[in-house]
Amino acid sequence: MMLILPAFASAGRGQDARATETGQGSLNVIERRKERTANVGIFAVGYDAYWGQFQGLKEELAGYVDEFEQMVRANGVKTVNFGIVDNAKSAYSAVRKIKSADLDLVFCDMITYATSSTFGIMARELDVPIVLVALQPLKRMDYPRATTYMQLCNDNICSLPEFAGVAVRMGRRVPPTIIGTLRDDPKAAAEIAEWCDIAKVLHDLRGARIGHFGHVLEAMLDMHSDPTAFTAGFGVHIVQTEIDDLLRLERTVNEAEIEAKKKLILGVFDTPEPQADPITEKLTAEDLQNAARAAVALDKFIDEFDLDGLAYYYKGEPGSERERLASSLIVGNSLLTAAGFPMCGESDLKTCIAMLIMDRLDIGGSFAEFHPIDFEEDFILVGHDGPHHLRIAHGKPVLRSLKKYHGKPGRGASVEFKLREGPITMLGITSTYEGKFKFVVAEGESVAGPIPATGNTNTRGFFKPDAVTFLQNWISHGPTHHFALGVGHRAKTLKRIGEVLNIETAVVTEHA
Repeated sequence: MMLILPAFASAGRGQDARATETGQGSLNVIERRKERTANVGIFAVGYDAYWGQFQGLKEELAGYVDEFEQMVRANGVKTVNFGIVDNAKSAYSAVRKIKSADLDLVFCDMITYATSSTFGIMARELDVPIVLVALQPLKRMDYPRATTYMQLCNDNICSLPEFAGVAVRMGRRVPPTIIGTLRDDPKAAAEIAEWCDIAKVLHDLRGARIGHFGHVLEAMLDMHSDPTAFTAGFGVHIVQTEIDDLLRLERTVNEAEIEAKKKLILGVFDTPEPQADPITEKLTAEDLQNAARAAVALDKFIDEFDLDGLAYYYKGEPGSERERLASSLIVGNSLLTAAGFPMCGESDLKTCIAMLIMDRLDIGGSFAEFHPIDFEEDFILVGHDGPHHLRIAHGKPVLRSLKKYHGKPGRGASVEFKLREGPITMLGITSTYEGKFKFVVAEGESVAGPIPATGNTNTRGFFKPDAVTFLQNWISHGPTHHFALGVGHRAKTLKRIGEVLNIETAVVTEHA
């Protein structure tokens, strides 16, 4: 099924994501292979001593909980409402239900003052993020007519210090908080939306099956990684496959499937004449045929192995079927990446995870590295030879045939585009000396201007305070040479994801 590129869900949430650019409306993309969603729990806290003292108070507060649940659900997540926890006994009963509900995140709705006996066992037992939410129904009390009842309806922040202190005593971090009003508060609504986005990332990381075949380029020491470490760090499983599996499935592809995929490809991409680069040429019929056949085989491959992403590198005997197949994957990879299925060349499992995180935040996530600096205009070209997230392209992406892949074997169709203009974010995942993962994050701007017509992506990335200082700061954190590149400014969100996953996060740029 074909879809017109939609506006990103993050647009309008204060993250500066751009919904449209010149030519963007003509870009057709494959729909998502998997819906962005999460399972979010909600429990409210109150104080049972109040119910007998103030008739109707509990019922009024329960109505506010329902309002809050509707706000959460509006962000495309599934909710489970565990009601009002108002004493230690009900907390111990609720925590068992919450633990068995397979949740990705829990909101604690602070509807009035509550003793920390309602929260202590939650902080100790729950292994998913808990966000404390204090949203007053009134922007201010009507002081001349104020009553104790009115105060209790708006005592949302009263318990926050108590809960924070108890979390620390339970050996946990102080929980993140959202403070604002229940209605007409765009800032609070944006924070709720951000945490729902984080829940969607956690939902798809936990249990994700990331395929892998071939091997890392032997000389790229920064690419090597331990599959078990990914299970420990992210909860994903690395599925070891073989290019022979892909080749076997390619042999089952029929001409009707190839023609349908070719029609899709030609609807998505422009195929212009070559420009200055002598290794480029107009897309050839042979390269289109190979790319379409490989793309159909990839669809079958990921279905057979039930995958959520793939990283690979394979050389193959020169002139062999395996070399031809491995060098024909870029187009299919980019179509799948646009469908929310991250594909990484050079066997880069770490950047595959970074791309998955960015996609589930709905900000894209293209495979990228640093290209030359423009010292006259003070920007850095950032891009790669594939794969790429077509949903964040400026205008219609381009396909060119390459007579050779620089530094790699084979030849074939390759994808070229630049990111839409506006804010951008980079997420690199590296490994420390101790063997732990580390996030390296930066924000910048994608600015208009020409890019090289080389069959690779390239974006004119401007970074503060200047290109050289930014690069020195980025390098100081020991990154790999690859990263995921997306639209919008989302460094704060990525830092929060790092905190949730207990992964050290370095935010390089000053406006993060």
